[in-house]
Amino acid sequence: QVQLVEAGGGLVQAGGSLRLSCAASGSIFSLNTMGWYRQAPGKQRELVAAISADGSTNYADSVKGRFTISRDNAKNTVALQMDSLKPEDTAVYYCNKILFFGATMRSRPLGPWGQGTQVTVTS
Repeated sequence: QVQLVEAGGGLVQAGGSLRLSCAASGSIFSLNTMGWYRQAPGKQRELVAAISADGSTNYADSVKGRFTISRDNAKNTVALQMDSLKPEDTAVYYCNKILFFGATMRSRPLGPWGQGTQVTVTS
């Protein structure tokens, strides 16, 4: 059973940056595709970035060019570097092990959800 702990959220002004981190345990991390999701108030949780076991990445159109997902298999961590933040990026961000179905960003989360980390972007 995978366990996930997200960290790094905070309050930032529009145009600023944050780096989120996710520590995973209880699974063979290096073999898994990992994803970062976000859920804004009143909205469904959406996948914003995914990274496969071989390091290939995919992004939602809304964050492409601004967010960068990366992984460190030696440390069982996955990170999300968020630059040029916008107020619409405000959400709780979660990571998870996923089944990824391609460029449409369809996915299925496979692990239990962690507590997430709150990102708030002010204008």
